[in-house]
Amino acid sequence: MIRTFSQFMTALLFGLIAFIIYDRYAPYTAPPLAPLTEQIDHILIEKSARHLTLFRDGKAVRTYDIALGFAPAGDKVQQGDGKTPEGVFTINRRNPQSSYHLSLGIDYPQADDRSRAAADGIDPGGEIFIHGQPNGLGKLATISHDWTAGCIAVSDQEIEEIWRVARNGTTVEIRP
Repeated sequence: MIRTFSQFMTALLFGLIAFIIYDRYAPYTAPPLAPLTEQIDHILIEKSARHLTLFRDGKAVRTYDIALGFAPAGDKVQQGDGKTPEGVFTINRRNPQSSYHLSLGIDYPQADDRSRAAADGIDPGGEIFIHGQPNGLGKLATISHDWTAGCIAVSDQEIEEIWRVARNGTTVEIRP
């Protein structure tokens, strides 16, 4: 009986020590942010930093990690190059029935993209969206690598928030 009690106390002591170590050294997880409710007027996408930031009246209100096209360096030139376009665009359409969890379309290609592509005899591509993860993957998908065909991907929860606060006509600036 004394041996069993001694083993129990030893296990309890080790458990307590493990809890203290975990509590002290475990990575910090910030509490969830309050949902955004007011409309934003600008979205800044910084490709090299892999960040998308929402702005209201010139002030950053939220930043998200993103995934880009599978070959993100440089400006989009043609369909299939895996690049995310660079420049200033506008959200011009919304697709709640997308193959990805919600999607906000941007007005790429623009006139200069189309004329450059025509001069080179290539297709500039199109259908560039800010969207969530592929339907059916939801929480299983992560933003750990670039995988889109040129779009900007965020988590499903994040696109739901962006969808609520970004209207058609919101400017989208995509920097290298």
